[in-house]
Parts: sequence; structure tokens; C-alpha cells
Amino acid sequence: MKTILEPLFKHKTLTKDEAKQVLTDIALGKYTPSQIASFLTVFIMRNITLDELLGFREALLNLCHKIDLSAYNPMDVCGTGGDGKNTFNISTLTSFVVAGAGIPVAKHGNYGVSSISGSSNVLETLGVVFQTDETVLKQQLEETNICFLHAPLFHPAMKAVGPIRKELGIKTFFNMLGPLVNPAFPKVQMTGVFSLELARMYQYLLQEENSQYTVIYGLDGFDEVTLTDKTKLITNTGERFIEAKDFGLKNVTFSELYGGETLEEAASIFTTIIDGKGTESQNNVVLINAALAIQTYHPNLDFEEAFAQAKESLFGLKAKNSFNRLKEIQ
Repeated sequence: MKTILEPLFKHKTLTKDEAKQVLTDIALGKYTPSQIASFLTVFIMRNITLDELLGFREALLNLCHKIDLSAYNPMDVCGTGGDGKNTFNISTLTSFVVAGAGIPVAKHGNYGVSSISGSSNVLETLGVVFQTDETVLKQQLEETNICFLHAPLFHPAMKAVGPIRKELGIKTFFNMLGPLVNPAFPKVQMTGVFSLELARMYQYLLQEENSQYTVIYGLDGFDEVTLTDKTKLITNTGERFIEAKDFGLKNVTFSELYGGETLEEAASIFTTIIDGKGTESQNNVVLINAALAIQTYHPNLDFEEAFAQAKESLFGLKAKNSFNRLKEIQ
């Protein structure tokens, strides 16, 4: 590791192949926790390059426990996390609303690092048992339109660095990789990122792969549409800014997105919203994200229809039914 760290400390960068090799070696247990922490810290102090991102991603995908869900053509709805905003679980709720609207979702997720509750935390707290068996995952998709892929169970490198990331308590390049390494290799994706520079990298990668995609970056640093400020959307067909008034919705304040100080609080907020009993602001934030995800999957659908489908899923309790049935299939 010393030969890797010294050039990095001198502000040099890794080639794609070097990045791929070092992450492979991390997954194979060749480095100590302190060495890994030092390596992660480099990319907290400076921005990652496209070559480094490509190399890290290739290593994770080569090593991952792959699953074939292509018969269902699922989409992923996943943010990078790491925006440090401690919002309620917007993308996780969005995923269930999308599933309730009839769209298959293979959601990739993990425990929170810089927030109280990541998607894995809240779902585990509420009784979801993480699965790796392809037969079970397919049954979940068939019966609920959604399955959840807990990242450490599919990615040896993520499992190896999980405790170190938790101790650091801040975002690392693994946050940047999360939405790019879904082991089901979905061809449709809506993902949020915490910086415009990262949004550009995602755009490049997803374009190269011929994916249907929407990349979201909130100008106030959120990795999802929050209606607190303008949001940049980058899709297959172009780029645009959106804000609450474009959809006849009220602006939302940061405090209305509060995710709780404990897992129990986070789970309670999640349950209240999926029961159709959230506040107007909570509901609107989930619904606009869900409508954009539905449009990502069905690009010829206009926004009004996509929003109506999202409302029917949430308030008609279709999202809740998907969630409840998912917990039963083990």
C-alpha cells in the first residue's frame, strides 16, 4: 500500500488499471484497516477522476455476486447518499411507489454512513430480510414488483470496508460507486448525486452503456429532488432545471425533510408516509421523485400522467401492499 499512497499524497492520480487493482486487493483482504482508511481519505481530500471511478467500478462489478433479473427489465432508484442532509428515506419510499405503479424495481442499497438511516437500515428495522437467492428475488419481483439488493451481500469489497466507512462517518468514493454497481445490471436507472461534477461522470458512463437514465443533482447539495431549490436533471434527451413552481407545488423547507435522530424515528417516518399519512411536503417530495422515475422507465409518458400514477400508488396503498408482501417473501 505504501507504493500506492506515496504518489497519491503527492497529488498524483491512479490510472484505470491501478484503481481496479487496488480495489481488487482490498476485497481480497491484502490491506489492514488503517491502510484502507488512509486510502479512502485521499479521495475525501480531493475529487475522484473519471479513470479512477471507472477502475473502481470495474473491480466491484468483476468481483460481485451477479444475479440475472433481465427477464423483468427492472430499474434502479438509488442515490449516492453522502449529502449529509439527514433527510427521511426519500429514494427508498420512491422505489415502493414506483413498484406500486407497476414498474419492476431492483433497488440497490446499503447502511447509512453519513446519515442515521440508509435504505438498508430502515428496511431491516421494519422487518425486511435481505436476500441473495435469485429464485427468491425473482419471486419478489413477480409478486411485488420490487426486490432489495443489500450491497455488502453482493460486493466483497463493500463488506470489507463497511466498518471502516462507518468509523470515518463521512462520504467516501464508495458512495459515488453505489448506484453504478447494481449486481442486477439494470438497463434503466434514476439516480441522485451530491455534486455536479459527479453528475457529469454518471452521464458519461450511462451514455456509454446505452441506459435509459435520469441523473439528479439538487443545487443545494441534495442527491434527490427535494423541492427546496432548483434541481438539475440530466436524461437521455437533454438537461433541464426544475423547481416546485414548475409543477404547481409549494417549496419545501429543510426541516420538513427531517429524517429523525434514531432508526426508530426514521422507521416511523417511513411507515407514516407509506401509509399515505405523510405531510403534504413529504408526500410531494416522494411523488415528484416517483413520477420522474416512472417517466424514466416510460419516457413517452407525460409528467401529469406519471404523477397521477404515483399518487394512485401511494394513496391507493399499492406501494404499502408491495412493501408488506416483500417482507413476507423469504
